[in-house]
Formats: sequence, C-alpha cells, structure tokens
Amino acid sequence: MTLTQKVLWAMFLGIIVGLVINIGGWNSEGSFVQEYVVGGIFYIIGKMFITALKMLVVPLVFFSLISGVLGIGDVRKLGSVGVKSFALYMLTTAIAIATAIGLAIIVAPGSGANGTTDTTFTGKEAPPLSDVFINIVPDNVIDAFASGNMLQIIFFSILLGISLLMVGKKAQNIAEGIEVLNEAMMHMVNIIMSVAPIAVFALLAKAISELGLDLLISLAGYVLVLVAALLLHLFGTLMFLLKLFSGLSPKMFLQKIRDAQVFAFSTASSNATIPVTLRTVTKRMGVDNSVASFTVPFGATINMDGTAIMQGVATVFIANVYGVELGMSGYLTVILMSVLASIGTAGVPGVGLIMLSMVFVQVGLPVEGIGLILGVDRLLDMVRTSVNVTGDAVVTCVVAKSEKEFDMSVFKDPEAGEVEELDIDETEEEELAEIIRKTEEG
Repeated sequence: MTLTQKVLWAMFLGIIVGLVINIGGWNSEGSFVQEYVVGGIFYIIGKMFITALKMLVVPLVFFSLISGVLGIGDVRKLGSVGVKSFALYMLTTAIAIATAIGLAIIVAPGSGANGTTDTTFTGKEAPPLSDVFINIVPDNVIDAFASGNMLQIIFFSILLGISLLMVGKKAQNIAEGIEVLNEAMMHMVNIIMSVAPIAVFALLAKAISELGLDLLISLAGYVLVLVAALLLHLFGTLMFLLKLFSGLSPKMFLQKIRDAQVFAFSTASSNATIPVTLRTVTKRMGVDNSVASFTVPFGATINMDGTAIMQGVATVFIANVYGVELGMSGYLTVILMSVLASIGTAGVPGVGLIMLSMVFVQVGLPVEGIGLILGVDRLLDMVRTSVNVTGDAVVTCVVAKSEKEFDMSVFKDPEAGEVEELDIDETEEEELAEIIRKTEEG
C-alpha cells in the first residue's frame, strides 16, 4: 500500500478504537487503559510524532526559503509572488467567513437554546496590527529561530537570500551547500512520514477516546453547520478558485492533497504540517521550490480560512443562543475583523479562540459564550486545519502557475512523488545497482 492508503486506514482504525474505549468506559481516570494505553502509549507516540514534525519546521523553512529566493534569482519576481500570495490569502479568508455567516443565518443553529454555561473562557488580548508589522523584523535572530516565530524567520530568510544574490559568484558555494541541506531536509521529512500511520492511529485514538460522541450530539446544530461550511469552502470555493485562476483539475488536486489533509487533521496544526505540505506541492503537484518555499510557510502563518469559518458560524450560533440581534452591520464587522485578525494574531497560540474573543467583543456578544463550544473545539480544530492547509496548497499552485514555475507533467502523473516507504532517487538507484553488480562479480 502507498503511504496515503496506510494513513487513511490508520485514521479509520484510530477512530474505531477511540470510540470503543470511550463507549466502553475505559477512559475513566485511573483505569489501566486510560493510564497506560491512552495516556501512555498513544500519548507518547502522538507527541513524539508531532514534536518530530515541529522539529523540521524551522530548518526546513529556513533552507527552503533561501534556496527558493536563490532559485528565483530576481528580487522583482519575489515581490510579485509575495503580493499575489497575500492578496489570494485575504480573498479566500473573506469568502470563507461570508459563506459561513450566510449558511449559519439560513440554518440558524442555537435558536431557542438556553445561553448558560459552567465553562468559562478568558479572552487574551491579541497584539495590535501595528505591533505585528513592527515585530516582523527580528531584534534577535537566534531568539526568533528558538521560539519558532515564523514571520520573523521568513523575513530573515528572504533578506539573507537576497543578500546572497547580491554577493554574486562569491556566494556560489554557499548557495550549493544550502541546496544540499534543503534536499537533506526533504529526505528527513520522508523518514518521519514513513512512521506516520502509527502516529496518526495513536493521535486519533487518544482524541476520540477522550471526546467521544456526547459533546458532538449536544452541539449537533453548531457542529453540522460548521462542518458543512468547511466542506462547502473546501470543495466549492477553493476548487472553483483553483480552476478559475490556474485551469488545474480539482479532481487531481484533491487526490494529491490527501496526505497533507490527513496530517493536518491529525496534528490540528498548520505549522506542524508545513513539511508535509511543502513536500506535497513540490514533489506531488509540480510546484517549483522557489515559489512553494515562500507561499507554504507564509500561508501557514496568515491563511486561516477554516478558523474564519468557525468564527462566522460561532458568532451566529452564540448570537442565537443569547438572543442578540447583530444585523447587517454586525455581520460586516465580523467579516472585516476576521480578515484583519488573521494577520493580527499570526503566530499566537490558541489563535482560533483568541480571534473569536476579539470578534465577540467587537460586536457586543458575551465572551463567556465561547465556553459553550470549547468542548468540541479540539475535534473541529482538526477539520478546519485541513481546510487551512488545502487553501495554502491552492494558493501555492495558482501563484506558481501564474509565475510559470509549475511542472504540468508532474501534476498530471497520479503517482508522481508518491511515497511507499522511503524515496530513493535515480542516482541512488544507479549507485545501489553498481554496488550489487560489483558484489556479484566478487
């Protein structure tokens, strides 16, 4: 089986095992299964896998971005890629939130419900937009790398790449070394991906065993509308934009994006999925690294289609629960706030709920209403992260196609870049064949 098939089977089995543990009552505190299987084996395997992916993010983005800038070779072209990416990410976010609000108004989840909750949520203050732009420039590069501040890492990497271009031939050896290191990082991604099915099984089994179906049933209206809006955006809006702006086949795209979607679902983190997304768009879809190395980490930082959809549905849901009439001006405020907040809260932990608290305060909804949806947020976060990652890949393909940095032969090949165990390129294959031949000759 291919890696994708293995991961999908692992995902299915993880959900089944998680439900069995939850329904069987084996997830109670102090039980053997909860203590040693869910909180022990499943937790350790899942945590190690996510940590391994996060381990790759900073060096992969650093080497890949510099390699991409050197590959572009033209600062003006780099600016073109940046402007197009930013415009498309903002456009998809605006469409996402508008779609979510429209669907939620039609279905009206939460109408007639009692707006009380024992769970409290304290909103954190997001940084002002001016501070976000100021903080893009790192005052300490080492600290930026150590803390994983993606916007600062992107800024420094692009600046270093441009500086190496300006140095010219003297930097040739450094450029070649960075290219080798970038290739090594991609091989490291392959190594970690080869154990992904086990990790995906552990992650989902643990999540489902703890969450179960009770919370989903109690919030069925909110959950169904949110999932419907997410799927509508993924299969409708994003695929329409892909076809409109690039002419690429949505069917082939969806077939090839599955790896990244499954990893995003399992980890619920766009940043942790960067290595897989980057590999998918370059090796599976044919996007040149010079474009992908910028658009993928940039998208993981500011593109929040799934989170914007959650804000739209949650706003209508909580407004209905508490009997608050927002009106057209309120909904327009939500759309504007969500688009701006997707930049303003970039890189802030718990970004989805922080953005939601900002929106609630702005339109006059009680922030404590977030407590009503906290229980199912973890599971839904997995779904919306998959949508975020798909949006990153769509924008990457559109920008690459417009910049003529796209290999159609790779995109049209269903098996291009597919991983079964570990990739062995043609050179390595020839070397292995030569070693075998010499061995047989004595």
